[in-house]
Amino acid sequence: MGVVRIGQTEVAYELRRSAAASERRITVTPGHVEVLALTTDDDAEIDAFLDRKRQWLFNTLRELETKTSKRAVVPRFMTGSKIPYRGRMARLTVRRHDGAHIEIDYRNGFLVDLPSWVREADQDAIVATEIKLWLKRRVRRDVMDIAAAYRRRFDLRPRTIRVADMKTGWGACGPTGSILINWTLVFAPKTVLEYVVAHELAHLTVRSHGPDFWAHMATLMPDYERPKGWLDTHQGALDAAFLDVSDKASALATGHG
Repeated sequence: MGVVRIGQTEVAYELRRSAAASERRITVTPGHVEVLALTTDDDAEIDAFLDRKRQWLFNTLRELETKTSKRAVVPRFMTGSKIPYRGRMARLTVRRHDGAHIEIDYRNGFLVDLPSWVREADQDAIVATEIKLWLKRRVRRDVMDIAAAYRRRFDLRPRTIRVADMKTGWGACGPTGSILINWTLVFAPKTVLEYVVAHELAHLTVRSHGPDFWAHMATLMPDYERPKGWLDTHQGALDAAFLDVSDKASALATGHG
């Protein structure tokens, strides 16, 4: 292990050399920094590379710390763990049964029944995958129910409405009236999900975000400012990365040079 000093902070890193590498690289992952060097590099060349990347490394570590502090932390998918759902942390119970299939239910908490063929080493990844699938089905049903209610009350009829994994934004209304809703809103209170659905439905009538739009929103959802405020405050916490057990070691960023 090597150490690079950034101000008053010492950052430990693992040095790895590769004959196949064509350039040096720093990879930052939660709790780990790896420096990939060329087999021909001597200590001075590695130190010079780290010196050039000092500011990048500092910024990347700070960004990673900010992101991870906002994410839900589920160290193990086992009985007693907490899963974010509809604005609160729900208890997870994992049980074994003699059936052939994995079963999942929600009764004041997540209940996952695993058959005996599931190996202990695979439990975290399987439980996380099943919960993710369940959450996506749940939020799709919620979105369709909300949209149906607004259709009955206000005759708002999008061309299509679907729930998707959106990289940015919470919803979108296309020029043809097709609506997208971000599935990670399942982690927010249901009123917040309703606000986003109503917001995109409102764009069927008013495309801009000017005064006319917000006046229209007030007719659709008179108390929209409260869920809007919740989303503005907590949006950084609506992150599904904790469910990607197989991807926990993936890099936030990589520096080349």
